[in-house]
Amino acid sequence: MSVRRVVPDIRSEAMEESRDFYGLLGFEEVMNHGWVVTLASASRPTAQVTFMSHDKTAPVVPDLSIEVDDVDAAYAVMRENGAEIVHPLQDEEWGVRRFFVRDPNGRVVNVLGHR
Repeated sequence: MSVRRVVPDIRSEAMEESRDFYGLLGFEEVMNHGWVVTLASASRPTAQVTFMSHDKTAPVVPDLSIEVDDVDAAYAVMRENGAEIVHPLQDEEWGVRRFFVRDPNGRVVNVLGHR
């Protein structure tokens, strides 16, 4: 299993203002579902930041998203090692397969793969 990208997820009630602010640093909107907005660097598309007002299907807003090449393998490894699964592995309508897991610092990590 390999990591494709890591994205900080920031809970926000100021989505447009955040987009505008980070736009000053060269970020451009690459995804917007209303409740979640992802911005990326035009020169390095994997340099991203996400803002979320809430999560559409999960009980919490994650602190971090990690895209992997095999999300099913990642889920199996986490379960086998006794990690706390916060949101079960499932396919989402916006084209990702994901689960949430709590890290040793108490942070919630969204582990995902694109379908």
